[in-house]
Amino acid sequence: MLMDLTIVGCTGSMAGPESPASCYLVRAEHRGRTWQVLLDLGSGALGTLQRHTDPMTLDALVLSHLHPDHCLDLTGLRVLRQHGPHPADGDLPVYGPDNTAERMARAYGVGGPEAMRGMDFRTLADATPFELGPFTITPYEVWHPVPTFGFRVAADGVVLVYTGDTDSCPNLAPLMADADLVLSEASYLEGRDTGRGVHLTALRAATAARDAGARRLMLTHLPPWTSTEDAVAEASRAWAGEVEVARPGQTVRV
Repeated sequence: MLMDLTIVGCTGSMAGPESPASCYLVRAEHRGRTWQVLLDLGSGALGTLQRHTDPMTLDALVLSHLHPDHCLDLTGLRVLRQHGPHPADGDLPVYGPDNTAERMARAYGVGGPEAMRGMDFRTLADATPFELGPFTITPYEVWHPVPTFGFRVAADGVVLVYTGDTDSCPNLAPLMADADLVLSEASYLEGRDTGRGVHLTALRAATAARDAGARRLMLTHLPPWTSTEDAVAEASRAWAGEVEVARPGQTVRV
């Protein structure tokens, strides 16, 4: 089985001039069709997603956390599913932290979770896997100011890891262990960003992936004011191989 990762949006903390905020499309063939799972749907991502797939054909959406740059365009997807030219005839599974339905209803502008009808909200639990077609997805709670999960996505022995937003924490070890590809946020740079408990630096991201035995490292969630070259140079201090960088529109084989 082959698993593909498409970078829909990868700018950190906000949409940037060249990319929407966080959104990653994971696809794999299974039983005669292509399964599609979306990891995050941040600000600006729904429009760009339509270049890569029909959003009405998604099998599930998995939200790492409820900051706008990771979830806000779910409100637009709700509009498309109810009011678009071909309204949905079933509910879309949406996995997220506790109270995701209420949080998204407020973002949509209505107080009650019933505003997000057409979505089947399911609550993530630390280290508790769930299955979606060919995928087994294991969420691991990570270190961020709000409840946040990284995801270990496995299909037929191939493992993709997406860290969500996090600083260094013990759960990065089982999350990243022996992964084929680690898609790691690297919002901070050493020396420039000194706060803790919010984001990884490029060096801390590379160190965690190296120590976990990962095979490939791809940096993502770089804010618009961070140089790609600076992030790669910093990560290369800990990572011996190629340091890849997520770029919008890119599709890679895991």
